[in-house]
Amino acid sequence: MRQRDPLANPAPLIRRVYSYVAYRIGSGPEAEDVTSEVFERAIRYRHSYDASRGDALQWLLGIAQRCANDAMSRPPVSLDDPAERASAEDLEGEAISRLTLSQALASLDERARELIALRYGADLRAREIAKLLDMRTNAVEVALHRALAQLRAALEAPAEHAPPDTGESATQVAR
Repeated sequence: MRQRDPLANPAPLIRRVYSYVAYRIGSGPEAEDVTSEVFERAIRYRHSYDASRGDALQWLLGIAQRCANDAMSRPPVSLDDPAERASAEDLEGEAISRLTLSQALASLDERARELIALRYGADLRAREIAKLLDMRTNAVEVALHRALAQLRAALEAPAEHAPPDTGESATQVAR
């Protein structure tokens, strides 16, 4: 009996794997590279796919988890391309939001970050996460609820300690 090809319809899989990776390591070229690495490994090892152990997305997310962990353990590479730089005014709010979210996510333990990445990055439901992590669905739902509460608390904490608003943006103050 021949198993169905796990990569027969790659477009939706690529989007979901990229979203998961972006949640884990940040969006952009590095997430694209890791996503490419995931699919390169999947093509190389597609013969090892076993549909009885989970669907293609779960199989790919297992590969993505290992690739993301590998990427996070590598030293950062800077490819500062002046042609792709935007003005400080254009990116100020987005940068602050990304940094705030990154810091809040970094304050969570590895399990909470992984659950949030699987739920919101890979867009998996609690049942799918439970199957992937060999947990009970109820346990995943409770752990996700707690992780989101911790994330909310971490996101609100900086606002409590922020300096009073003087009406000037960071760009104006820096000038």
